[in-house]
Amino acid sequence: MSQSFAEYEFISPSDKPALLALSSMEVLANVQTIILECGFKIHVASNHEDFGRRFTALNYHLIVVEELFAARTPEENITLHQLQLMPMARRRHAVVVLISERHQTLNAMHAFQQSVHVVVNKADLGSLGSIITKAMSDNDLFLHSFREVQAAAAHGKI
Repeated sequence: MSQSFAEYEFISPSDKPALLALSSMEVLANVQTIILECGFKIHVASNHEDFGRRFTALNYHLIVVEELFAARTPEENITLHQLQLMPMARRRHAVVVLISERHQTLNAMHAFQQSVHVVVNKADLGSLGSIITKAMSDNDLFLHSFREVQAAAAHGKI
């Protein structure tokens, strides 16, 4: 399938790209506003195929997936299942946030079960900005040593 050049936006090294996979227009509008305020450059996936194409084209810093993205039930969410089964090396660069109606916000066990960094209940979207800031910070701290060793290896220092 051929893509037109206009569909892709240039990303500079200083940009913080975010990929959104949200079906609810109300949630999408709220999340876009919050993520823009956090300083991210937003791309929105329209369906599962579009998500896969965009995710493989760029190292996104933030991924926000709605539990019912392009699905009637969580089990039908192909995008979430692809992320859950993806090797860590392919998704390590991104913090993954799951927007859910059935899971409790910041419940670490629910996040672990869903293979995401953090779960946010739809009722708590007003706190999304601070939750994302903390999740990004925690992830950077967790991966700091790994990234230093990776950079040193890339420069032949190991």
